[in-house]
Amino acid sequence: MPFPNSPSPSSNPSVSSSIPSSIPLVLIRDVDGDLGMDDLRKNANLIRASVEEIEDDYWATTNYVNSQAFRVAAGGTKTDNIKNLRQIHAFILKTASFPLPPPTLELISSSRNLGYLCFILKHLENQDLGLDICNDIVRSLNGNSLRAVVLFREMLVNGFRPDNYTVPYVLKACSKSQALREGVQVQAYAVKTGLVLSNVYVKNTLIRLYSVCGSVSYARKVFEESSLRDVVSWTTLIQCYVKNGFAREAILTFFEMCDAKMKADEMTAVIVLSACSKLGDLKLGRKLHDYILDNRVPSDVYVGNALVDMYLKCGDANSARKIFDEMPVRNVVSWNSLISGLANQGEFKDAMDMFRKMQSIGVEPDDFTLVGVLNSCANLGLLELGKWVHAYIDRKQIEADRFIGNALVDMYAKCGAIDQAFKVFRGMKCRDVYSYTAIIIGLAMHGEAKRALSIFSDMPRRGIKPDEVTFIGVLTACSHAGLVVEGKRYFKDMSCVYNLRPQTEHYGCMVDLFGRAGLIEEAQELIENMPMEPDAYIWGALLGACRIHGCVELGEDVMKKLLKVEPERDGAYVLMSNIYSSANKWRDAVKLRKEMKGKNIKKTPGCSSIELDGVVYEFRKGGKSHPRSKEIYKLLEEIMSHIKNFNNLAQ
Repeated sequence: MPFPNSPSPSSNPSVSSSIPSSIPLVLIRDVDGDLGMDDLRKNANLIRASVEEIEDDYWATTNYVNSQAFRVAAGGTKTDNIKNLRQIHAFILKTASFPLPPPTLELISSSRNLGYLCFILKHLENQDLGLDICNDIVRSLNGNSLRAVVLFREMLVNGFRPDNYTVPYVLKACSKSQALREGVQVQAYAVKTGLVLSNVYVKNTLIRLYSVCGSVSYARKVFEESSLRDVVSWTTLIQCYVKNGFAREAILTFFEMCDAKMKADEMTAVIVLSACSKLGDLKLGRKLHDYILDNRVPSDVYVGNALVDMYLKCGDANSARKIFDEMPVRNVVSWNSLISGLANQGEFKDAMDMFRKMQSIGVEPDDFTLVGVLNSCANLGLLELGKWVHAYIDRKQIEADRFIGNALVDMYAKCGAIDQAFKVFRGMKCRDVYSYTAIIIGLAMHGEAKRALSIFSDMPRRGIKPDEVTFIGVLTACSHAGLVVEGKRYFKDMSCVYNLRPQTEHYGCMVDLFGRAGLIEEAQELIENMPMEPDAYIWGALLGACRIHGCVELGEDVMKKLLKVEPERDGAYVLMSNIYSSANKWRDAVKLRKEMKGKNIKKTPGCSSIELDGVVYEFRKGGKSHPRSKEIYKLLEEIMSHIKNFNNLAQ
């Protein structure tokens, strides 16, 4: 019933007569004086309720009207406050029928509050309004799956019928929290009410739920249940395959989409290109690029980034550079794709050039940029530039943990600054298996086996399980230090303790360990009992052991096996030639060199590098590519002349 017309609650007795006797009198005041009921009626739709849960109960504190300082105060104890809330609710239901205000955070802060809110909304005369408010609440929960599902349940209990607006938001909340069990219950309702078959939005959010939870087969099943599909349906399924490691199935689904005369959009293009990147199929990638051009798919910055990434991961750096240069708009991800891609392709100098160009135009690098740059510094030996990046990280107060910390450790270790690498490792607050692996391999490279094994022993105490790469570092440390007993124990622990299956690289480390220690027979026995076929790494390690210990006949047999695996590489010829020379078998050594020449196999020239003022200069045997090579060779001749003169004087 409407509010009675009366000048003020204090002067008109009809107001008190309209209030049920069970409701205590509450103070209704304005800052400037008493409010009339006409004013109350005009401002009723502006009331805002602030409700909070205290010790699993509700109590009302204040009720505000935004346009005026209107207050309904509920005093007394907690029990009285609870009663007041219920009584005010009863008064509203009996005296007026105005829309409830949007729910506050306090009101939806608990499951019990949601249930009570649904109970209130159930008694609205306009049930559609109650459903709209429930839908607004679902949206405001911002992906909280528990509360979204609780509200969904309370809506059903209180007689509401969740619609094609409610269900997708609840499913999205379940996806965000990977709450598959609850999502399946919501699906049951959607199937029962026909929403899955009749509403493509509901269907798409359900496919996404199964995708996020890793249930690929169920996602496909939902997709195929009806012919009701749009481009989002296809894109969601393709993304499901890509994110769960089925890149080829994603491409096949894209072909199905094309056969169904469905045109891809930018989102589809980005996802399909990422699938192609994972496959490393350049031919397929070029076809996808042609499809984008032929079908005039809008090429925004995201599509451009995906194309750059795809071409680099498929080994076509030139096309990637061309796409990058033609992009009208670039963001930091564009630069990261190019820099990291070039680094992963081994084009470390080009990666550094792009980083310098990025700096020159004022693009701020992010964490991913810095990781790519540090990776390039590590492989080029750019210690000074690596230090500059470290200083930049400190200056920008970027936390050197996880990816950046690991990249710093790797960079310092590969640039020869193992103490600095260890210092960074110790300063990391959050370390993972990659952090430990980087420092263990770094210490092993520098011959500090004891420190490497000590850090390895610390991993179980920290609750960090080593992986296969960690054990390569551990076995390498044992090999360089001649720790045969320890190496055999760690190799056994891989499968017995850590449930890791030794790979070819681990067997290669063990062959190298036995070979360096002179245990040639044990190395041969290990190779014979390998569960996989020996590769070039294995035979190369054994041939290296033959060179160390002068095993000519065994070396000849091993060389033949190595040439079967790598017939066009120079390594076997060079090692065997050195074995012949060490055994004074000069004719055999010369014969082997002639055989190399006849097969047009050239020895890879030796290479050395030096860093000066942040620039790395690389020198190869007999190389004349340096712009000052004439001066360098002239100085080298002078040095050799001084050495000869010194030797003559000494004699």
